[in-house]
Amino acid sequence: MKVFGPTKVFGIAGWSGSGKTTLLIRLIPVLVRRGVQVATVKHTHHHPAIGDDESRALFAAGVTEVMAASPSRFSLIHPLPGEDEPRLEHMAGLVGGVDLLLVEGFKFAPHPKLEVWDPALGKPMLAPEQPSVVALATDGSVENHGRPVFRRDDVDSIADFILAWPAAADAVFTGPPA
Repeated sequence: MKVFGPTKVFGIAGWSGSGKTTLLIRLIPVLVRRGVQVATVKHTHHHPAIGDDESRALFAAGVTEVMAASPSRFSLIHPLPGEDEPRLEHMAGLVGGVDLLLVEGFKFAPHPKLEVWDPALGKPMLAPEQPSVVALATDGSVENHGRPVFRRDDVDSIADFILAWPAAADAVFTGPPA
C-alpha cells in the first residue's frame, strides 16, 4: 500500500448533469497511460454507502463506521450525523501517496479546477465568478473569460493542461490529517 504524502490536486467541477463523471472516466486512462498515479474524491449530495443489506443493518444497530475489505480493495464509510461535512483538505489527506488527486465537484473550493459546462442545462457558467476555475470544457460556444476552452471529448489536451498547470503543484495537501 502507498504511504501518505503530498498529493497534487486538480478539480473537475460543474453543475449536476454537465458531464463531469463522463469526462473523468475518459480522462483517467489517458493520465494512467502517461504514468500518472491518480486517485479521485467526489462530492455528492446523496448518501454514499456500502451497498449491502448487512452494512445497512450494522449502521442501524449503531456502529459509527463500516469498513469492507476484499483481497483487492477496501472502502470505509463514516456517517456524519450532526457533524460538518469533511473539508476537502481532510479527505485529500486520507488518500495514499498518488501523483494526482482529481476532485469531482467541490465547485466553490479554492483548488484549481476545470469547469465542465453544458449550456443545455440552463445553468450559469461558474467561471466568471470563480477565480479557481482555470479552464473550461464545453461543446457550446462561450465568451472568452481569459481561460483556455476545450471540447469535452478532447481528453488528451485536457490531460496536457492539467499536468502542465503550475498552480496544481501549489495545491498540495499532505496527509494523513491530524
